[in-house]
Amino acid sequence: MPSSNMDDLFGTAAPAGAVPADAPIAQQKFLTRRELRAAEAAAAAVESSAVEAAGVEAVAVAPVDVTPVVVSTAAVDGGAMPLLLPDFSAGGIQISAASIQDAPSVTVAPVGATRKLRRAEVRRIHAGTAAPRTTRKHPASVLATMAVVGGLFAVAGLPAYAFTDTQSDGAKLTAASQSVTVSDQAESVAAVRDGYEATTPEEIAAATRDDVRAANNATYLASGARELGDDYPWPYELGEEQGGGLSVLNYYYRQCTDFVAWRINRDAGSYKAPFKWVWSNMTPTGGNASQWKYAWEKKGWPVSTTTPAVGDVAWWGSINHVAYVKQVLDNGFIVIEEYNFGQKSVYNQRTILASSVEAFLGAPVG
Repeated sequence: MPSSNMDDLFGTAAPAGAVPADAPIAQQKFLTRRELRAAEAAAAAVESSAVEAAGVEAVAVAPVDVTPVVVSTAAVDGGAMPLLLPDFSAGGIQISAASIQDAPSVTVAPVGATRKLRRAEVRRIHAGTAAPRTTRKHPASVLATMAVVGGLFAVAGLPAYAFTDTQSDGAKLTAASQSVTVSDQAESVAAVRDGYEATTPEEIAAATRDDVRAANNATYLASGARELGDDYPWPYELGEEQGGGLSVLNYYYRQCTDFVAWRINRDAGSYKAPFKWVWSNMTPTGGNASQWKYAWEKKGWPVSTTTPAVGDVAWWGSINHVAYVKQVLDNGFIVIEEYNFGQKSVYNQRTILASSVEAFLGAPVG
């Protein structure tokens, strides 16, 4: 750390108690870092007091270099450190040690109460480097910033809508206050959502089935089955391959068994539910076509392998099929009506040899 002669520092004799610079090293004591920081703060305070006393408006002041000084051991140990400041000039104002005798006294805090200096500050003080200059913003930029901020507040206070008061169906909208006045009748009306329901998967499936039924019916009407004599009540219903279920006769819709069961009921004069002949009392031992002959034999109903009659059931156990005998022709031929033969779930009519039929089941008795 450089040392300075007291006369050179003040231009006058050193204060009482100061140790001459040429005194032996054992009698000298250098200022610590905390003491240097305290001296710098005291200089700043004195500078501010001097500026105010001169009536000068606060301006940016160039930094002041503080040169370390040497004080006596007795002065430091006694707790009262004298202010040893050189003459300096700042902002065009000449300040000397003599000119601040009447300035307000500055009390330097004890060394232990002063905060620790950052290492960078200590290095700057010891190296005699000036503190960074504080840049003062131009008054015009400050006014511009205030104008922008004020404009933001003014915009926030504007109404949300740029139209004047309007009147529509008892509701008045006021742009200035953004208030909404609703008529008493409107306030008494509550939102009703009971009439709106989501479409369920079941409803979607039902609508899909309806579309399929409509297509089936269109196809059936175009086929000419009605003109040939088909009177089956459910030609439009979904067949088994379309995911269809059981009819009221308890056989699958548009299958050969359901069609023949319908004809047996028709011939018996049963045209609507409850039907006379259904799966439970006609073929309770099995609903498949191949099981019908056994059911007839079990009940003792007529069964023939050679002599057909109108209204008989033409039965083929080998191919699991039944048909209705519509007409008996000469030369051993018969006309049969059937569903689901050759084409799925579709009415069909054929003329065949009676000998090609495995058995003829007569009308049920009972």
